[in-house]
Amino acid sequence: MGPKSGAGEAFSGGRAFGENSRINVSGQDFMTSRLVAFDLAAIAPEDGRPVAERIISGHPRTRTWNVEESGDGKTFAGIWEATPGAWRVLYDEWEFCRIESGVSILHEDGEPPRRLKAGDSVVLRPGFSGIWEVVETTRKAYVIRLP
Repeated sequence: MGPKSGAGEAFSGGRAFGENSRINVSGQDFMTSRLVAFDLAAIAPEDGRPVAERIISGHPRTRTWNVEESGDGKTFAGIWEATPGAWRVLYDEWEFCRIESGVSILHEDGEPPRRLKAGDSVVLRPGFSGIWEVVETTRKAYVIRLP
């Protein structure tokens, strides 16, 4: 099971953290770099949507490019994108995200809403609950750590 990156959908894929590829050139093995670029053109996105019972407004759709996954299956990094709509979220994972484009509003239960736009970064801690509202199609870079 993968993380639920804001939309409540599970996803997986990508390369494992620390996993190196071996290449063979003229009979010699070489390790490739431990640096992993976010090359979205090389990854097919996973299409999804929030769980129907959680949708409050609109018809939001999501796309996720999971670029990297740790060997223990608990840490993920990639890009997530969602179209306009609003849905309830409940995080049991820890997530850092940076908004790359678009506008979203996070409505944490019992707190004032927070408007997020390109360049904004937040950490969502386990236990965060509220509403993720996408005003303009939003793309975020994320790092997620499951419990």
